[in-house]
Amino acid sequence: MSVQDDVIHVSVRNGELAGTLVSPRPSMPGVLMVHGWGGSQDQYRSGAKELAALGCVCLTFDLTGHVATRSLREVVTRADNLADVLAAYDFLLDHPTVDASRIAVIGSSYGGYLAALLTRHRAVRWLGLRAPALYRDENWDTPKKDLTELQHLADYRRQRHGPDDNETLRACSLFGGDVLLVESEHDRIVPAPVLASYRESFAHASSLTYRLIRGADHALSTERDRQAYSSLLAQWLEEMVLGARGHVRTRTTRGASGSTPAAAVPPW
Repeated sequence: MSVQDDVIHVSVRNGELAGTLVSPRPSMPGVLMVHGWGGSQDQYRSGAKELAALGCVCLTFDLTGHVATRSLREVVTRADNLADVLAAYDFLLDHPTVDASRIAVIGSSYGGYLAALLTRHRAVRWLGLRAPALYRDENWDTPKKDLTELQHLADYRRQRHGPDDNETLRACSLFGGDVLLVESEHDRIVPAPVLASYRESFAHASSLTYRLIRGADHALSTERDRQAYSSLLAQWLEEMVLGARGHVRTRTTRGASGSTPAAAVPPW
């Protein structure tokens, strides 16, 4: 266990006594939470508090083009937003209590897509993806808002893809940590073939936990669905954190695990 030394002064009647306080250096998992397109960090605030109660340092933030920087929404690109995620990761890693070997990244929709790409650039131990979006590799520097029509995403996402034809899925195929993959049963924006593509690409993950939220849409519009996701995310991360501490043995899960009611150039 690492320790830290702090110089202290003890007040006494005639002055002060010099001393050194030696104590264990806290070392906690870090959790980076990435919202989706059109969302904000508010979507993860309550979840972050739950995870902090498990002994994690959590960071939520607003992607460029959202909230205070909404004026940039028309021009922001995937390259810009990946740079945001990289900067946020580095900020979290600089926190004095964060263990660099125990970093989790959680992302929803567009945020899940960015989280998967992040693994090509930074060390990630645990990766939680809810309804991760998928885009064609080209048009990297085109404004994000134009991609739906330009890339014919509705058609693209109705087909299965793999590491050989999509660089984000290639990043998934190279990832060796633990994965949580969450699908909404009635998702019309990120349909089942996208989730199947991600699921099949995590061939080298240490473990893969898949959950289907029955009756849920892409946005988790009902409180019941939001609560279901929050609960399974907290349970999964608790298992991962306790496993890393040696308190429990995590199990590798393949297949369905049941249902629950930047740069100016591409990063590859």
